[in-house]
Amino acid sequence: MSEPLGRHRLTGLEPDNLLAFLALLGLLRSLEAAPEGKKLFPRACWKFDDPPLRPVLCFKTPTTREDVAEIAAQGLASLAVSHDFGERNQNDLNYPRKEAHAMMEEAARAATVSNRIRADLLASLMNDAATKEAKDPDAAPIAPTPLCLLFGQGHQHFLDRFRNVSSEPAPPPRRKGKAAVTLSAAECLSEALFAPWHRADPTFSFRWDPEEDVRYALMAGDPAAPTYKLGTQHGANRLASVGLAALTLVPETRAGRIRPFILGGSFSQDGFSFAWPIWKEPATLSAIRAMLGHPDLRKMNGLAHLGVDRVLTANRISVGKFMNFTRAKLRNET
Repeated sequence: MSEPLGRHRLTGLEPDNLLAFLALLGLLRSLEAAPEGKKLFPRACWKFDDPPLRPVLCFKTPTTREDVAEIAAQGLASLAVSHDFGERNQNDLNYPRKEAHAMMEEAARAATVSNRIRADLLASLMNDAATKEAKDPDAAPIAPTPLCLLFGQGHQHFLDRFRNVSSEPAPPPRRKGKAAVTLSAAECLSEALFAPWHRADPTFSFRWDPEEDVRYALMAGDPAAPTYKLGTQHGANRLASVGLAALTLVPETRAGRIRPFILGGSFSQDGFSFAWPIWKEPATLSAIRAMLGHPDLRKMNGLAHLGVDRVLTANRISVGKFMNFTRAKLRNET
């Protein structure tokens, strides 16, 4: 059992990895969704005086790492229930506009001040005002969140993974026979948060981890072969899957059409990019969302008055039929 502390360094969450940032958002959402009596009222900041740069989780009441992971696992499980679309389940994020509108209206009517989990989830995935072109506007498929990189290429389907990853507490047992090691949901999250990532899990991902950009030209052999097959960090993908709901979509007019705009996102002639701040003082999830939506997020020192030290930007790229995100860089880096 680790020592109860008011701050825990999140060693696994590298600052320039989009998956890690989404996992941080998911961790805060999961802790906020914890059962009554176990709420920790978390905040997060970045520790600059102890390199390498990593986020720090902050609490009023000293808590052990084991309790953090256990409470997060419980909160995550409650959030993952909303990832089941029931009769509307399908593999890809391409609902017709009319059906998307009905789903979002239903969620909005059911939402309360204390429980808007379903509404927040749908608002992060789609916006019924932003659709692709079609003769029948009601049948036009919605334009999904720009963070959706899976559309069936290579049999990779976003909603299929969105449901399954979030609801799968841990990866399959590691090793076989008497040497087999089975992780609990809390242990899986603990690995992702408090230790360097080994990416040893044979579970699905969302291609948010820049390490998943594996190219033939950079390998000594076929990257699709078992010898080169890269696993995932299952706990990080689970947290990121629920962290996505913090990134609300709104419609915007771009190139003469209504398209989805996401907190932290931007489109330019170079394509889509996602930016996030690195801040100094402990901040709640609501405060982090406010920084992501600030109009000066991408301006040099634009959020310095809010304690933001720097802003990192990751670019969405296409590699053949697959899509990935790059490692994030400072705006003045090449």
